[in-house]
Order: sequence, then C-alpha cells, then structure tokens
Amino acid sequence: MEEKKIVQTAGKEQLGEFAPQFAHLNDDVLFGEVWNDDSIDIKTRCIITVMSLMASGITDSSLTYHLQNAKAHGVTKKEISGIITHAAMYVGWPKAWAVFRLAKEVWKEEESAQTEKDRYQNTIAFPIGDPNPFGQFFVGQSYLAPLSTEQTPVFNVTFEPGCRNNWHIHTAKKGGGQMLICIGGRGYYQEWGKEAVEMVPGTVITIPAGVKHWHGAAPDSWFSHLAVEVEGEETGNEWLEPVSDEDYGKLK
Repeated sequence: MEEKKIVQTAGKEQLGEFAPQFAHLNDDVLFGEVWNDDSIDIKTRCIITVMSLMASGITDSSLTYHLQNAKAHGVTKKEISGIITHAAMYVGWPKAWAVFRLAKEVWKEEESAQTEKDRYQNTIAFPIGDPNPFGQFFVGQSYLAPLSTEQTPVFNVTFEPGCRNNWHIHTAKKGGGQMLICIGGRGYYQEWGKEAVEMVPGTVITIPAGVKHWHGAAPDSWFSHLAVEVEGEETGNEWLEPVSDEDYGKLK
C-alpha cells in the first residue's frame, strides 16, 4: 500500500513573514522532499528523527511532535520503549529519562483506550474475530475468526476468562472429529468421565468423532485455540448440556 505523503505547513504558518526562506526550507525541502523520499520508509524516518533529537538532548515540543508522528506511522509502545532503551546505552541515561517522560504521555491515550480484549489481541498471532455466532452453546463470551474455509477448515476460537462451551460431540459417518491447537492464554479440555487437561500455548488435543467433551478458558485467563476440522463423511456437531458451575469450579 502506498504511504500517505507527508505535508508540513508549520514553517509558513509560524515564520512565513519573519523568515520566509527558513519556512520554505522547513516545509518544502525538509518535509516536502526529504521526508517523502522513498529510499527509506516513513516509519524508519520517524525512528531516526526521534533518536537524532534524543542524541542532541532536544526534549521540547519538537520531540513530542516527532514521537506523535512515530506513533501515527506504526511505532508501537513496545517498540518505542525498546528504541529509547537501546539508544540510552550510546547517548546517555539522563536523555533516555527525559524522552521516556514524553513518550509515556504520547502513548498514554492509546494504552488507556485499549480494552482487555485489545491487550490480549496483542499477545496472539491470529485475529480474535467477531462474537461467536454459536454463542448460545457457550457460557460466557467467545469469539470466532475463520482462518481457512477451503480444503481443511481452520478457525481461531477465543474465550474470555471463565467462558466455556457446552458438552458436545462431533459426529461423522466416517472419519471426522477435530484437532485443537492452543495459541494463547490458558484453558482446559475435558472428555466425559475423565479429568480435565490444561491447555497452554503449544498444547495439541485430538478429538475423535463420537467423544463427548468440552473446552474453554480458565477462570482467570483469556484462551485461544485453533480448531481444525478433520475431514470425514457426513460430519456434524451435536450440542449437549452446559458444563455445570460445580464441575467448572473445581478447576484451578
């Protein structure tokens, strides 16, 4: 996707009458030509500029502007923290403290605006998706994101803390069943008559057709797993009763 062109008018607005040549160099050359040169992407230019100002000890409104510009062009809170920390080793510890004070304010609004769902999304590689259309078969809120619907159907299913699906059975005349791959958070899988199995990132569960089971989040954690539909003949799903609060309450 083509990056949006950088346009600056501050020079003309603030110094156009007093220093027209400086205003021209600022708006038309520095921002008009240098910033829009395609040899380096704009996000990289933002990082270079912030580091140049930090190295020079400039921590006034101009640095705040360039921190805001960096944020607007994709620099995350985690990235700016790492960038400032790395630069501190070369340009000085007091400068890093000064820049961090400004950066905290610039990224503060983003941090406070984030919901718990947003923060969890940042920890997993796949999208959380939309509210689960099969929500009537779940206790609590879940989300569904189709990742592949051709050949082998794959979905990312995300559960808010305490959410779990009802007992259910994958049906099939031949083959069928499902495979679960945990990609985030912590949850559980349980087959009827057996102890629950804890699921953490990397846990893989294979569920044959005809096995009564449930899966969902731990009481204190979000949980996501990929659901891979195993190929079979006349496959389906039979939803049964909810997992009782008493049985779920036994989990830790």
